[in-house]
Amino acid sequence: MRGFVLGVLLTLIALVAGGWWCLNKGYISFAADQEPSSLEQKVAMSAVDIWADHGAGNQKNPSPVTDNSLTAGAQIYMDHCAGCHGLPSKPTSQFAVSFYPPVPEFFSEAPDMSDAQNFFIIQHGIRWTGMPAWNKTLSDSQISQVVGFLRNTRKLPATALKILGPEPATPPMQMHMTIPMK
Repeated sequence: MRGFVLGVLLTLIALVAGGWWCLNKGYISFAADQEPSSLEQKVAMSAVDIWADHGAGNQKNPSPVTDNSLTAGAQIYMDHCAGCHGLPSKPTSQFAVSFYPPVPEFFSEAPDMSDAQNFFIIQHGIRWTGMPAWNKTLSDSQISQVVGFLRNTRKLPATALKILGPEPATPPMQMHMTIPMK
């Protein structure tokens, strides 16, 4: 029995040491344009789901969903989210194809998380995905309006659709990055 336990411990130490060595030698890719291994996908997505469930709890969206709140949510979405998450007329944005994990395209597939999870994720962002924490830019009320908007992308009032239309009232936020040359 003692030999078995020692063998398990040595195996675990070898796996950790091997993983550490691979990380330090740069053999594990973090490139956003390459699909990660199935193990990485499973572990990372499970970790995000557990984190969102834990952080969000059972909160309800405090803002009532009305035509006015959906229109306000559409404008906030247009100003801050559409550049990555798309529009009804262009569900796949120019940025969506550049991220891994893929950016949710809310006009191709409605969000599958609860309002509490969406609120929590919008508020805090998701590290290493490109999803920023909006809690320093948007108020809780504005985040609630976006959450209500996301929950209702299939049944928006005409005033909200006008903002998102083929000729948007205001252009979506564009992200520009400057990468210093060596």
